[in-house]
Amino acid sequence: MHKKINKGFLIESNHNKTYKQNSSSTIMTSEIWTEKYRPGKFQELVGQNDIIKRVESLTSALNIPHLLFAGPAGTGKSTLALIVVKTLYGENWRENYLELNASDERGIQIVREKVKNFARTKSLGNVPFKIIFLDEADALTPEAQQALRRTMENYSATCRFILSCNYSSKIIDPIQSRCAIFRFKLLEKKDIEKYLTKIAEAEKLNVNPESFEILYEGSEGDCRRATNLLQGTASISPDITAELVSTIISNAKPKDIKVVLDYALAGDFQKSREKLLDVMLKESISGQDVIKSIQKEIWNLPVEPEIKVKLTEKTGETEFRIVEGSDPFIQLQSLLASFVLAGLGK
Repeated sequence: MHKKINKGFLIESNHNKTYKQNSSSTIMTSEIWTEKYRPGKFQELVGQNDIIKRVESLTSALNIPHLLFAGPAGTGKSTLALIVVKTLYGENWRENYLELNASDERGIQIVREKVKNFARTKSLGNVPFKIIFLDEADALTPEAQQALRRTMENYSATCRFILSCNYSSKIIDPIQSRCAIFRFKLLEKKDIEKYLTKIAEAEKLNVNPESFEILYEGSEGDCRRATNLLQGTASISPDITAELVSTIISNAKPKDIKVVLDYALAGDFQKSREKLLDVMLKESISGQDVIKSIQKEIWNLPVEPEIKVKLTEKTGETEFRIVEGSDPFIQLQSLLASFVLAGLGK
């Protein structure tokens, strides 16, 4: 279906929509880059090299135990699980694979019904077992985890489980003991840059080196977030600059936070408070994001190490109160008061 828009035209398909002008340059695509460029083979994954080698070896030998992938978001846990499944089953992977997000379906009834019904039936093809992927398994209730433990025992002949979680400590010990545990870590800058460079080349973007640094700092090692930041920036212009990326990232700029803390350490609470309010309102930054920026900036302050330790402790207390529901600006003012007292030597 074609529909004219001014001098250009609109192309529509079932999967995505692409707007073109004068039949040549692409202006916008609605396809999400995190899915469009999701790695499909072990060799395409970046970072986690030791984990990839071990999991690939297990997959090749068809000797997969139950797996537990633990680590921060955006480090490749779900992607690796999908690669394992597609490598094992090929075109029939959907018939032999069940994915559940434990954050949405976390009760014992889900384990008793969906999981057990899928696990008890035999697989299609040459692989003797199916795979169930439980994303965010640390959100399962303790009762659901107990039921899952029994299911893992009873149907190990016909089913393997891959569990993904942010914190393995929230998974009960009986489940952990039944799994091979792989601990993922945040990606390094070189890994993020390698992955984003591949996307930039495919999308014909011009990315200057400083932009990769800003993208990495904004993502904090989360590859999914870095990709979303790049796509958000590219929607504005194909020429990716550090300044353009900074407008997309909703983080407080280090130089602004430094001004806030310098006023506080100099004993000028009023100016420090006004600058903090200006930063939060002008940049639309949340209290938790400000806390993270303050925590990073503490170690650059010209004060004694003992004072830095105390201020870091106070920052942690403030962050906890904000997470628990306290008013962010009031708590941040209290934190600034601590910096003022530290500057006065009290």
